[in-house]
Amino acid sequence: MKKLPPYHIRVLRRGTVIALFIVVSFIFVFNNSKKDAGQKVENNVLERIIERDTLIALTNYNSISYFSYRGKPMGFQYDMLTLFANYLGVELKIVVNNDIDAAFKLLNSHQCDVLAMNLAVTKDRASKVTFSAAYGQTRQVLIQKQPVGYEKMTKKERETYLITNQLDLANKKIHVQKKSSFANRLKNLSDEIGADITIVEVENYDVEQLISLVAKGEISFTVADENVAKLNQTYHPNIDISTPISFPQRLAWAVANDADEFLSTLNSWIYTFKNGYMYTMLHNKYFRSKKASNRYKSQYLSIGGGKISPYDESIKKFSQIPDYDWRLIASMMYQESRFNPRAVSWAGAFGVMQLMPGTANNFGVNRASSPEMHIRAGCQFLKYLDDRFKEELPDKNERMKFVLASYNAGRGHVIDARRLAEKYGRNPNVWDTQVDSMLLWKSDPKYYLDPVVRHGYCRGQEPFDYVKEVTSRFEHYKNVISESSI
Repeated sequence: MKKLPPYHIRVLRRGTVIALFIVVSFIFVFNNSKKDAGQKVENNVLERIIERDTLIALTNYNSISYFSYRGKPMGFQYDMLTLFANYLGVELKIVVNNDIDAAFKLLNSHQCDVLAMNLAVTKDRASKVTFSAAYGQTRQVLIQKQPVGYEKMTKKERETYLITNQLDLANKKIHVQKKSSFANRLKNLSDEIGADITIVEVENYDVEQLISLVAKGEISFTVADENVAKLNQTYHPNIDISTPISFPQRLAWAVANDADEFLSTLNSWIYTFKNGYMYTMLHNKYFRSKKASNRYKSQYLSIGGGKISPYDESIKKFSQIPDYDWRLIASMMYQESRFNPRAVSWAGAFGVMQLMPGTANNFGVNRASSPEMHIRAGCQFLKYLDDRFKEELPDKNERMKFVLASYNAGRGHVIDARRLAEKYGRNPNVWDTQVDSMLLWKSDPKYYLDPVVRHGYCRGQEPFDYVKEVTSRFEHYKNVISESSI
């Protein structure tokens, strides 16, 4: 059986979701037809997601939920969101916000569709948002620094230096995130043990930053969810995380309070996902793998070193030639070669920018040239393409997509796609859903033999996917890498 291209698979998936949505909508309308005409009708989140072809998800930026490593967006929450967006047959857009209160407001004002954070379900939070089915569970644990010589101590000696009983937290100072569930739990624990705990609520620090301060000895204690603590213990082996301060808590995503149909779809996916092999694989990848420690130590982790590639300085320097954001060119390079200077494609393109021999020669480089010179030549080629679209496409962000497609497939094929767009009533100056669709048509003889087409057959799926993937990764880089970062 012939394998369908990714785009067509997404269309089929989306069609299935739409059919399911129509059935659910019919039942919903039928069951509510007897309600008063003035009663508030649900704000249909699922319908909006499908219509815009994009799931807007808010997550937090840390070494668990969402980050960039060696140029690739990663994270436990990010990978789950990618799977869920694929299930819906839509694109995924990530919004980053580490402030939980602000995240709740964005969710209930429908500026995002779902919160995918390491959220423990609490009574207070459940009064503000609606939680999905749980995908896991955790408990809150105390983070404290191990004493010098800890490895050689007996259990009794360790207990002398470490807090192992919640009662011993009396009169201790503990730093936690402001307005976090940890602060609320410590307030309750203070009542439970009948003694004061000094709770310092810190602004502008996330859990992992506070854990790092404990490991350095700059603060004595903080609190974290156990799954986060276990991962951070691989980064900071000198911390102790063995003392729980709460009962087990459910972990779940959150949706707006008026998103019943979307919640039903989300829960159906979660039930299947958490009982399948993908959940186990992702959990092991982010919480048990020894590679997690290597990621944390790498200069190519966005949270740590903040670099995308070994060539960031050169990319930023030469990105001034076409006047493009250097992170866009870094995304291109990842797509082209994964930053491998020895990469050679089946078509003969070579180097970090995958220049074809003729193009490389035009800009003064060859296979023996350094990666930096290849970057310079690639940026000169981008400027060449950009200049030729500038008059007809004055909007820089829109023009950028035409340039990317031309870099990948050739300017002639993109011009053909614009001609087809004009002939068939599409907008030749808009890429998404207009000219990009015409490139897909150029693999069909009905269209590549059309008199307006001058450059013949094009395997249009490649530039179609190329533009989507490069621009999508660029958005991720903007989320986690500063424009001035090097």
